[in-house]
Amino acid sequence: MTPAEAAARTLQDQASLWSVREVCAVDVVTAACDALVAGLDSPGLRILAACTRGEADYDVPDLLPPALDELGLSLYSRDSVAGREAAARALARRMLAGELTPRELVFRIHQRFGHTLASVERLAQLDDEYDFLEREDQTLDEIDAEVHAEARRLIDRPAES
Repeated sequence: MTPAEAAARTLQDQASLWSVREVCAVDVVTAACDALVAGLDSPGLRILAACTRGEADYDVPDLLPPALDELGLSLYSRDSVAGREAAARALARRMLAGELTPRELVFRIHQRFGHTLASVERLAQLDDEYDFLEREDQTLDEIDAEVHAEARRLIDRPAES
């Protein structure tokens, strides 16, 4: 993956996470700045990247849709299944990149989506399994390995339209 492709994926992930309130608007602006540095460019991306920390909460909702559209990226509505799955995939990528522990991933998935999103149901269940670890016949390493396998499965799953 080229630096520009990686920056586009990061911007898409940050937008998806922002749409489910997992990250703040400043994180989206930071991803836009990183995308410019990596070689992506569009008028909307430049405007988005120029937001200050003080402006981000107010301006990102209006500036993000056209910036993503110009780059051929998607902004999902807050309540869409596709948007929630995109956010879950972004969290899974973070865990596989070492930015989250397996326990943190399943906690965030469970907290954010509960047991209402079929594609991440097993991850939500694994959060419960961490809670009952001392009472069960499983080890931490076994649960961590299953979380890694589920995260890979989620990332490899075709995105809903």
